[in-house]
Amino acid sequence: MDAMKCIRPGQNGYVPAGSLRYRVPVTTTGQDLGLHGERIAERWLAHRGWRVLQRRYRSGHRDIDLVAENSGTIAFIEVKTRSGPAFGGPVEAVNWKKRRELSRSAHTWIDRHGRPGESYRFDVVGVLVTGDRVRVRHVENAFSLHVSA
Repeated sequence: MDAMKCIRPGQNGYVPAGSLRYRVPVTTTGQDLGLHGERIAERWLAHRGWRVLQRRYRSGHRDIDLVAENSGTIAFIEVKTRSGPAFGGPVEAVNWKKRRELSRSAHTWIDRHGRPGESYRFDVVGVLVTGDRVRVRHVENAFSLHVSA
């Protein structure tokens, strides 16, 4: 039986299909590209003075790609990697639902690891890999977080 016919709601990632919503597993190639983009973003940030405190912080089923610090500011960083412009820009891919999930995970991180005097924000790093070229776009304060440690 074709793998696509076996997909039912309740498995992996949602993809709208008419009035039903189906979950489609992320391909290994997509996962590899995402991990590659996270490594690129981490090196890019390190060259600019950021110190990565945590990679792939998990809170339940949600995760934050990178938690990094620079001059007393903690950034919760979502990395979006694309292999071309066909699926839109990487930064624009952080929709309201993903923002809500990141916010919940960030609150958990702050409850566990936060210290008085730190400031927090959400950044998005877009990584565009085309052939042997890599472009990085770092959007600071990409969206709001209202918390205190």
